[in-house]
Amino acid sequence: MIHKYSLNGYNIILDVYSGAVHVVDDLIYRLVDFTSEQMTDKVSAEAYDALPEYSREEIDAAYAELYEAYDMGQLHAADDYEQFADMMINASVKSMCLNISHDCNLACEYCFASKGGFGGERCLMSEEIARKAIDFLIDKSVGRRNLEVDFFGGEPLMNYEVVKKTVAYARSREKECGKNFRFTITTNGLLLDDEKIDFINREMHNCVLSIDGRKEVNDRLRLDWGGKGCHDRILPKFQKLVAQRGDKDYYARATYTRYNLDFTNDILYLYEQGFDQLSEEPVVSDPKLDFSIQEEDLPRIFEEYEVLAKKLIDMKKAGEKINFFHFMIDLNQGPCAIRRLRGCSCGNEYVAVTPQGDIFPCHQFVGNDDWKMGNLNDGTFDLEMKKRFAKTTVYNKRKCRDCWARFYCSGGCNAGNFEKNGDILEPYTIYCEMEKKRLECAIMMQAALADEA
Repeated sequence: MIHKYSLNGYNIILDVYSGAVHVVDDLIYRLVDFTSEQMTDKVSAEAYDALPEYSREEIDAAYAELYEAYDMGQLHAADDYEQFADMMINASVKSMCLNISHDCNLACEYCFASKGGFGGERCLMSEEIARKAIDFLIDKSVGRRNLEVDFFGGEPLMNYEVVKKTVAYARSREKECGKNFRFTITTNGLLLDDEKIDFINREMHNCVLSIDGRKEVNDRLRLDWGGKGCHDRILPKFQKLVAQRGDKDYYARATYTRYNLDFTNDILYLYEQGFDQLSEEPVVSDPKLDFSIQEEDLPRIFEEYEVLAKKLIDMKKAGEKINFFHFMIDLNQGPCAIRRLRGCSCGNEYVAVTPQGDIFPCHQFVGNDDWKMGNLNDGTFDLEMKKRFAKTTVYNKRKCRDCWARFYCSGGCNAGNFEKNGDILEPYTIYCEMEKKRLECAIMMQAALADEA
């Protein structure tokens, strides 16, 4: 299978199964339409007839390049991925989203978690439940050394003392269990102070800083419970954290809605404020709300991703350090085959735990008891549901089987699929189309930067 497109002056051919990317001239770009999975070294008469503006010699030379790529397994390659589809069904758990707080000091209008409460009682996780969660992860991670825990909410810093004690407890068990914990925290920044900044920069392998960009964009939907925006309160705290973080990972993470489809300006604004590791995700919300993205918005969104990609190319060529999460793609190594088929592995290698000790496939399933996998207090863990999620590969998702982008998006977000379509195996069209556009931009950027080098 191949996918071809033209963008920003580059003709690009992606061979889906080998992952090879070919940047070609106009003749080869058109001629590839006359190739197939059973290529021979002879040009078809149909190709000569369809390209009368080129001489036979030019067509022959171009076809020879295509055939060489085919012979090397870089064009119309065979599918070597399906053999891995049933691997890792009995995999151990390696990562956990610890919903340390089902409460928040913001009331963001678009919040998927019902403004921090996940549709239930507002509460904080106890130290006892947090310890049980760490014990659960250790117990269920047989054969794994590196474990990941993400402190999430709501707002995790509303339960800061338990965050600290949980990290200390996990560290105390690392040596005896032969484990290595890596922690992440996602915060809206309101409660940050010098002590918390020092702790995060010392203990957190990664941190996600929630801010939507320009003041007028951020403060339109990211409001506190008194209806006031938070931009001016959180920006200097985030700047201080990043300035002291050194080379440790972080992301300034924004959400764009129908209100700011010119989101390139928010990315550039955040960069100007000192953030060079950036992410901007489309809103996940009720499609009936005014700010929710609609299918008719896609052409405008595609245009904006192209604007952003071209701007980032110019910046990188000028020597500026800036990374946009959705354009970061490794065409040489990339993720392993299993990750390509399953993505984040929610419900299989990854779970979420609530303050009550309930276990869910991921944080976005929390609040829907139909998806509860068990509870830490009674020792239950639904292995049949775990197996069900292990089988949510691109080969079991009907829309994915023939999609050129499936090994990069891995079938999309299972929770998002269920929310929008009522089926974890039914990808959500709007997100699919946005992901494909981001991938095309990311590949084009690599071509442009390689061309400069």
